[in-house]
Amino acid sequence: MFITLEGPEGSGKTSHIPYLVECLKERGYKVFATREPGGTSIGEQIREVLSNLKNTEMNPRTEILLFQAARAQIVEEVIKPRLENSEIVLCDRYADSTIAYQGYGHRVDLDQLRRVIKFATNGLVPDLTILLDLDVKVGLQRKKKADEWNRLDAYTVEFHQRVRAGYLELVQKEPERWRVVDASQNWDTVQADIRKALKTILPGCAQ
Repeated sequence: MFITLEGPEGSGKTSHIPYLVECLKERGYKVFATREPGGTSIGEQIREVLSNLKNTEMNPRTEILLFQAARAQIVEEVIKPRLENSEIVLCDRYADSTIAYQGYGHRVDLDQLRRVIKFATNGLVPDLTILLDLDVKVGLQRKKKADEWNRLDAYTVEFHQRVRAGYLELVQKEPERWRVVDASQNWDTVQADIRKALKTILPGCAQ
């Protein structure tokens, strides 16, 4: 089972994943958590390049290809082997981030992006994707307070608004795969809502 968490900056994905892993393990599930970009030695090196605030000259096409390079590596090195071993893989971001950020955010042709993504992932699609939806300005304020500001955070508010709108459009186009959680709620409520979303495919998760 392949499950991904998506959302705009500051939506809280990363903080929720360890507790979801603990919950799933307590209920007898074999689960592994990872993140994008990253999750492998090669991917973490690419993540540093993508995140570094010094790399302001990076072209959107360069950004796209770096993300896909990291993604291809994690799919082959981590995600596919774990899935083949009947594990649940829980991933902090995946291919939908590219559609939202580089497609809607940078306004890159979506059909071209999907072809590149399909090549990088070898066609691997999540069984369930949970969107932690949040007002853009609130999310960016959270990131600043947490002192986690990176190169992508520094894009304009308008860019991030297009990203959020892109996510919501993706939900409308593929509602059977997506669940939306209001990330403006308090942390405990968001965690409970994520577990309810997981329960749709993994019985017992919301208990």
